[in-house]
Amino acid sequence: MLAALCLLLSTHLHLLSPHGEKAVVLLFIRADCPISNRYAPYLQRLYGRFGPQGIDFRLVYPEPGLTAAAMKKHHDQYGYTIPALLDAGHEYVARARARVTPEAAVFVHGELIYLGRIDDRYVDLGKERPAARRHDLEEVLAAVAAGKTPERREAAAIGCAIENLQ
Repeated sequence: MLAALCLLLSTHLHLLSPHGEKAVVLLFIRADCPISNRYAPYLQRLYGRFGPQGIDFRLVYPEPGLTAAAMKKHHDQYGYTIPALLDAGHEYVARARARVTPEAAVFVHGELIYLGRIDDRYVDLGKERPAARRHDLEEVLAAVAAGKTPERREAAAIGCAIENLQ
């Protein structure tokens, strides 16, 4: 498993080029972000549902200094089977314009069609609904899986800031 994760360490933006997938979903997470960590089971369920339908998923760890071993430990601890990659140089962060974790970016034919929250469970930092009312990412993925390309949209995500590289 570590070998498979390590293969994804070098960030190649060709991942976002069309390869026959219906879409590529980048899920920006941080190992130290409690909000990201709470979404692990839900993200895993989305992967289980939409991965077999031709949608490619990647967990993206945009943490400078995070090692492959620490990434693997977090990946295993939260039960992920979604392929993961380190984005210490923020190449994927820049391409998606991601700002927080957790945040999702959905690309269809190399074009960003969705950037934003997973759902509306968090209304502000420290303010969580008992259950989400709207499942933004799931809605987009269901449309893509059905052969539709939704219009580009954004939904503000609540979470841990992605630190700027200086």
